[in-house]
Amino acid sequence: MSSAPAVDIRGLVKHYGSKSAVDGLSLTAGRAQVTAILGPNGAGKTTTIEICEGYRRPDDGTVRVLGLDPVRDARELRPRVGVMLQSGGIPTAARAAEYLRVMASFYAHPIDPARLLKMLGLEGCGRTPFRRLSGGQQQRLSLAAAVVGRPELVFLDEPTAGLDPQARHATWELIEGLRGAGTAVILATHYMEEAERLADHISIVDHGRLAVA
Repeated sequence: MSSAPAVDIRGLVKHYGSKSAVDGLSLTAGRAQVTAILGPNGAGKTTTIEICEGYRRPDDGTVRVLGLDPVRDARELRPRVGVMLQSGGIPTAARAAEYLRVMASFYAHPIDPARLLKMLGLEGCGRTPFRRLSGGQQQRLSLAAAVVGRPELVFLDEPTAGLDPQARHATWELIEGLRGAGTAVILATHYMEEAERLADHISIVDHGRLAVA
C-alpha cells in the first residue's frame, strides 16, 4: 500500500463569483484514519469535499486523492472511493435491500448487504421504496451504499445530521469498523462529540481557511 496520504490538499482555492468559498486551504488525511473537518455553515467544508470527490474543479491549488487527481483520474478512483450523497442519487422507486444488493454487485469483495442493513437498523425496511423511507432512513441507506464496496477512502458529509441517538450510535460503530478494516474516512460534521469520539485527527475550517489542525 502506498505511504502517500489518503487526501493531500495544497493551497486550494475555489470562488463562486466574487465569493471565496475556499481560500488557500491546505490539509492532509491519513490512510486507515478518521479525519474530521469541522466548521460553521459556509466555512467551505462541503465545497472542499466536492472538489476531492471530483464533482467540482479547483480554481487554484492541488488536490490528490489516493495519490491521484480526482478530476483527471476519476475513472480510476471511482471503484476505490465511497461517497455519501446528502440528497438525491438513489432512485425514488428503488427498494432498499434490492438497491443495496445491486450496488454490492459492482464490487469484488463487498460487505454483505443484509448485514449492513441490520447494522444500521434498516432490516425492516428492505422492501420499502426509497421515497417512503423517513429522512433518517434515507440517510442511513445512502451511508450503506457509500460503504458497501469496502472502499479505500470514504467521504461522509454530515452523516448523522438529524438522526436519533440510537441511529447516530449505530453509524458511529460502522465508521469505527471501517477504520479498523483499513478504510480512510473524511468526516465533515457539526458535532464536536462525534469528532471527539471518532477522529484520529481534527481540522477546523473557517472562511475557507484552515483555522486549527
